[in-house]
Amino acid sequence: MLFFTGVTACNTNPPLYESETYTIYSDRVEQGEYSAIVRSENHLVSDYQSHKSQTFSPTIQFKFSINGADNEMGYNKDHRANIYPAGKDTVVLDVTFGEQADLRSDVSADKSVPPNTPVKLRVDFTPVLESFESNGFYEGPHGNKIYKEDFKGLFIAGSAYPLNWDFENLVNNPQAELTDENGDGIYETTLMFNDYDPSAHVSSEWKPENDNSKYPQFSSNHPLLNAIYNLSLDELQKLKEEDGTFRTGKEWAGVWTRDISYSVYLSLAMLEPEMSKTSLMRKVKNSRIIQDTGTGGAWPVSSDRVVWSVAAWEIYKYTGDRDWLKKSYKIISNTIKDDEKTVLNEDFGLYLGESSFLDWRKQTYPLWMEPTDICASMNLGTNMVFYQTLNILGRMAGELGENAPAWNEKAERLKTSINEHFWISEKGYYGQYLYGDRHMMLSEKPETLGEALGVIFDVAGDEQKAQMLTNVPNLDYGTPCVWPQIPNIPPYHNNGIWPFVQAYWTLAAVKEKHSALVQYGYASLLRPAALFLTNKENFVAKTGDFAGTEINSDWQQWSVAGQLAMNYRVLFGMNLGTNYLSFSPVIPESFSGIYHLENFPYRKAVLDIEVEGFGEEVSEFYLDDKLQDEHVISADLMGFHTIKMVMNNHIVQREFYRADYMVSPETPVVNFSNGQLAWSPVGEKLTYQVFCNGKMIAETSNTGFEPENIEPGSEFQVLAKTEGGVESFLGEPVVNPESNFLIMEAEDFNLPDDSNVPGFLGEGYVEFSNELSERLKFSVSAPESGKWFLSFRYANGSGPVNTDNKCGIRTLFVNGEFASSLVFPQRGNDEWANWGTTNTIEIELQEGKNQLEIGFQAYNENMNGDINRFLMDRIIIEKK
Repeated sequence: MLFFTGVTACNTNPPLYESETYTIYSDRVEQGEYSAIVRSENHLVSDYQSHKSQTFSPTIQFKFSINGADNEMGYNKDHRANIYPAGKDTVVLDVTFGEQADLRSDVSADKSVPPNTPVKLRVDFTPVLESFESNGFYEGPHGNKIYKEDFKGLFIAGSAYPLNWDFENLVNNPQAELTDENGDGIYETTLMFNDYDPSAHVSSEWKPENDNSKYPQFSSNHPLLNAIYNLSLDELQKLKEEDGTFRTGKEWAGVWTRDISYSVYLSLAMLEPEMSKTSLMRKVKNSRIIQDTGTGGAWPVSSDRVVWSVAAWEIYKYTGDRDWLKKSYKIISNTIKDDEKTVLNEDFGLYLGESSFLDWRKQTYPLWMEPTDICASMNLGTNMVFYQTLNILGRMAGELGENAPAWNEKAERLKTSINEHFWISEKGYYGQYLYGDRHMMLSEKPETLGEALGVIFDVAGDEQKAQMLTNVPNLDYGTPCVWPQIPNIPPYHNNGIWPFVQAYWTLAAVKEKHSALVQYGYASLLRPAALFLTNKENFVAKTGDFAGTEINSDWQQWSVAGQLAMNYRVLFGMNLGTNYLSFSPVIPESFSGIYHLENFPYRKAVLDIEVEGFGEEVSEFYLDDKLQDEHVISADLMGFHTIKMVMNNHIVQREFYRADYMVSPETPVVNFSNGQLAWSPVGEKLTYQVFCNGKMIAETSNTGFEPENIEPGSEFQVLAKTEGGVESFLGEPVVNPESNFLIMEAEDFNLPDDSNVPGFLGEGYVEFSNELSERLKFSVSAPESGKWFLSFRYANGSGPVNTDNKCGIRTLFVNGEFASSLVFPQRGNDEWANWGTTNTIEIELQEGKNQLEIGFQAYNENMNGDINRFLMDRIIIEKK
């Protein structure tokens, strides 16, 4: 085994990777004034300091929040203040709620805030309190009414620690709450700025805390790679819990469905198959996969729980465990059958739901999108996961001797739909999601995880794959989750690079033998691990710094798994089959060397594996010193064996897109009155595109447009575009206010009504819950047969907007036939007077009288199981 004890031997060697921002050598990483150096394979030192810990800007942006929502001013408006102290007195900021303020412009804006600077914030909240007393509610800037009974507290969000822009978690942060101790309507809090933030610091050295000898031992003539491998194994052991499961990261206890699933595929199936099984089974209930995170009550607003199947299949391929195959096949098939009833949009042939992993809505969706809008959207990555799930079910059925064609046919139909609706031929990559209300349109931003899965799962064709690897944007420090970035949204998924996503993108490059992108991707994982001395959860895309993101963690599970995947799946090119293990390494020329992996277990065999040289193809493959025609070993192999691969030392030069960091324009906020569309400007030198019913009808530099010959029910959206072609999101859909809606009060039908919760329209509302499970029946007289739009005004105060699992779900029947599942996401914890409207669905009505029923079916059970409650106020129907 190679062992390295110093750094001087490699100092004259050319770098493994070099860019304008950092350089990776065999024994160290250098970034500006900072460096990480390998002392030995079990000792790394780093002098890196976060940019955030060096200076603290006195200029901050902030906003106040009722009940943890963005409801003080318009989406694009903030207060600004300079908090640099002019003397020894505490900085005091006085603001009136709802009135934009720019405070203390007379003090220095170019100095760093001194450590431990206290700032007192005082908010005149009387406009809201007076409205509570006179009206019973306060009407926010977006037309939403906040009722006195629902008032939970006043909070502050902002741009600088200890503030953050995570509105929906403000209620869980004691520092973010303001109080009115003397009842004078002035709410106050004092916060300490430039206080010590432990997340902005790293240790100066790493040495292992655990014995890693049970795992395969990696060595090479590149000491940095040896040390990072050992660091990652050490962190893998830190993730082990006493109950036999993997925790999600240093800061995140417990098993999370998507985290463990993506991690098991990357490398954990090969390192800890039994612990991987235990962890996956922790996310199963009633023989179905649990959706444990997501907007507005988890499933079905978030629907990527089926990524569990990718992990389960990888474990079977590694172990050959038939009992595991049978068990997981039943779980996955039960889950997909419920999903087909609830989240499959038959018109598009796509599955509904939030972006896989990108489940913090304001980080990757326009601010106007509520959980109902996200529930109705169709995301690239989520549909890639559904495709692979159907594909895996077909493979599992084949292994078990069951009927596979049904699953295979569904997978092929979904692949066709993905390519039809997401592929952007002029850009050479897939768009991120279809969104809107009545007329779905494609957001043309690339989404890195979804793009990578399209390559890895073979949804994309050969020409598409080549275009994607050429055209998806990559920044200085790695490939961002999405591009360009959303303005005024702090780093996390937006303006963020996630090592596990980088790992999947690198594996996509390996699959297509794109060594230049492999070099870039591997370097993008080595740099932060070495400088930060841990596998962080994420870091800022613009700066490469780990501090400044909304949330972060050391030894994050899927970051650890992604780093280890670079060894197994890149340098040794391992790919698991149902009855074989194949090898197809891709080693960039700068990474040329000899790589050795000792004691790698595979079924009943133990392997010592060596690869020599560089290149995109194996020229010689030896099993026990015998030259083989194929680079494959059988699953029947038993005992100890050696494998040696010699690379062809040949690289095909390919390009990839090194993009500039870029921010999109803000999303236009549009209103429609007196036949005129109008919106506020969102920047300079912009063009605005006006869409009607999903088609562009005008392009203008003005901030208004008067459409001609407006049909009832016409839906309009506006998009802003820079001179360079960078686009905003589409604005919130607005419908011609002269549309003819048929409004029916839910309380007018067969179920008992109530009126205890304020804010309802009409005479009352109808409550739905597990205890009140009767069907609501109502009839609609249609003047002609055809498609109609249907939505509901409802409330669901069972949980917060951003988490929990109490989504309301029911089934709609039209004339006795299944029509659609109905989803009523959470709107705020115990905020039952927070009324909103569901997404619009299409139904088919016959001429004359139609009987509609809303009831509960077995597949309507949410992840909570006990609480499935909402209030229905109105039924809204309109002819399409």
